[in-house]
Amino acid sequence: MKQILQTMKSGNLTLETVPPPTLLPGGVLVRTTASLISAGTEKMLIDLAQKSLIGKAQARPDLVRQVLAKAKKEGWQNTFHNVMSKMEKPMPLGYSAAGIIEAVGSEVTHLKVGDPVAMAGAGYANHAEINYVPKNLVAVIPKEVTFAEAAYSTVACIALQGVRLTHPELGDNIVVSGLGLIGLITVQLLKANGCRVIGFDLDPSKIELGLTLGMDEGVVIKKDDPVQAVDRFTRGRGADHTLITAATKGNEPIELAGDITRRKGQVVVVGAVGMHIPRDVYYKKELELKISMSYGPGRYDPSYEEGGVDYPYEYVRWTEQRNLEAILELIAQQRLDVQSLTTHHFAFEEAMTAYDLVQKAKEPYVGIILDYDTEKEHEDVIRIKPKAENPAKEQLGVGFVGAGNYAALHLIPHLQKEDQVRLEGLVTATGINAKQKADKFGFAYCTTKIEAIIKDPNIDTIFIATRHSTHTDFTIQALNAGKHVFVEKPMVVTREQLDAVFEAYQQANQQTPTGLMVGLNRRFAPMVLQLKGFLTTNTAKQMIYRVNSGHIPTNSWLHTPEEGGGMLIGEMCHFVDLMQFVAEDRPVKVHACAMTIQNQTISDLDNLVITISFANGSVGVLCYNTVGDKAASKERLEIYSNNTVAILDDFRTLDITQNGKHQLIKSANQDKGQAQQVLETIQAFRKTGTSPIPVSELLAGMQVIFAARESLMSGQAVELVS
Repeated sequence: MKQILQTMKSGNLTLETVPPPTLLPGGVLVRTTASLISAGTEKMLIDLAQKSLIGKAQARPDLVRQVLAKAKKEGWQNTFHNVMSKMEKPMPLGYSAAGIIEAVGSEVTHLKVGDPVAMAGAGYANHAEINYVPKNLVAVIPKEVTFAEAAYSTVACIALQGVRLTHPELGDNIVVSGLGLIGLITVQLLKANGCRVIGFDLDPSKIELGLTLGMDEGVVIKKDDPVQAVDRFTRGRGADHTLITAATKGNEPIELAGDITRRKGQVVVVGAVGMHIPRDVYYKKELELKISMSYGPGRYDPSYEEGGVDYPYEYVRWTEQRNLEAILELIAQQRLDVQSLTTHHFAFEEAMTAYDLVQKAKEPYVGIILDYDTEKEHEDVIRIKPKAENPAKEQLGVGFVGAGNYAALHLIPHLQKEDQVRLEGLVTATGINAKQKADKFGFAYCTTKIEAIIKDPNIDTIFIATRHSTHTDFTIQALNAGKHVFVEKPMVVTREQLDAVFEAYQQANQQTPTGLMVGLNRRFAPMVLQLKGFLTTNTAKQMIYRVNSGHIPTNSWLHTPEEGGGMLIGEMCHFVDLMQFVAEDRPVKVHACAMTIQNQTISDLDNLVITISFANGSVGVLCYNTVGDKAASKERLEIYSNNTVAILDDFRTLDITQNGKHQLIKSANQDKGQAQQVLETIQAFRKTGTSPIPVSELLAGMQVIFAARESLMSGQAVELVS
């Protein structure tokens, strides 16, 4: 399928061929029939992308501060690669569209194949021939509404949310500052509420259009005096409300709003404008200032948008989805006219011409609709290189599932460098990411269907770097197909899954040696290997591992039990494995305690102290917290054994005190062992069909995690069965 993509690094805007997105349980696949170019928002994104690196930094100083903080902790080299990787990732454009449902996820009950729907959301309702959209971001289109009209729904919801924040009353005098798409829709919604509306804009043609749509009066900024006009319009009282729907970096709209709004009036900011508030006028008038958040409650809440958790109707009357429904009803009742806003139609294949119009403004425009061919067929697999008929047998054919930031920085580049590896198929949930990463790293093809690489005879090994909840299913599928498997941590999320994976591993190895490896990279870090050189083998060790993770937002998918497993399962397996590696023996007993404040447990699976006893007498204490200051180092491992004290701090320094002598080893950049881990995995898979970490240790590490959870519930230590 084709999709419009914007690359932040180069500034290139392209119409690319990418695989269709995959269907997830909580949403629907929609074949797009029409989408709306939101000229103001999209032009700002294009302009930002086309700035130099310095220009981008000046436009986003908040991100610059984050980069500097990251560089201080992890080193400039790692930080630079991280930033460049994110900038290379193409960004989908578009967020307001309509189409026909092609497929329905297993958790969706109120929609069916063939339903005409409006769809909302950046990253979902894209300018693309097929979109995956979560169920809370679609609404069925009434029969009276065309697809082109429905394509306006999301943009109209932005206007509607601004109006809802205003709480207009019959007869209110309201200024709408900026008569672009959102401003002109705002005018109509306010008129439907019985308000008197005066509109401001720089463009006389926008004023004329606003008047035809019911606006009471218009002011051409820089030609007419807006202050005098509002004074006359309100009989000297000032505007009850001013809605700013303009898009400009300048501060003029917010300053003007203060001048024209009456005492104790209200200013609602809907558009992206300068926000340096002139305190004197806002203070003396005691003005109320509100900033409207996109298209309604639910926006930016992953549990609503991605997880499909609706807000109770009784407590949250209007949500993103219910706003969509309201807009569609207004259009159906002919109380909202969006058809008159459409100045241009372009076939989707001519989208670059449409954007040329937006960027160069060769002629006046307001609403630009892209029309799609709904009969066109799409390929699930996009081939980058010709298929190899006789691939080199000495090479390991690799299929890769998932290509997020971590995989793109710490796994795939190391595979790409190895001559003994042949990168075959790349699978990701979105076609955009699949195509970009396949091009960048040299995969032979890309797709959103895991079946393609499972069935590919040219693939010997599958790397899995997707969300935790998918690890078990993908691992078992790959093992059943006779493939070696590298799966990022955690291997599983539940005990039952652990048993299922181990059973699949045993069955696979009845046929031929089949490797199973988990991405527990810290034991491969250069400083860890140096540390081990200072320790006496087969000697009991005392270990204290402090992890200062920093706050993890509670709405993160990592906290979801069924998807991320929480920090205990999703993250702490890393540190348990490293202690197991240092102890050089199996864990035999686990005791865990959770942090409490005022008798309330704080994030049971996040802030823990876990004590692990090992068969050779070693003992390790993991102190993991999310309540510390991120400015401090994240990881600090202290080891005491046989007249030796070894302190590893954030994989940047190794402090050794041994037999009265002190040695400090430093590194300019963090190296947590990913490169060495990938190399040893490849060699083990190729030569022996095993993994560099014995499967018995992989199982033991996860058993410690599940025992820690059991200990938290019982308050007692848990013995591990060997």
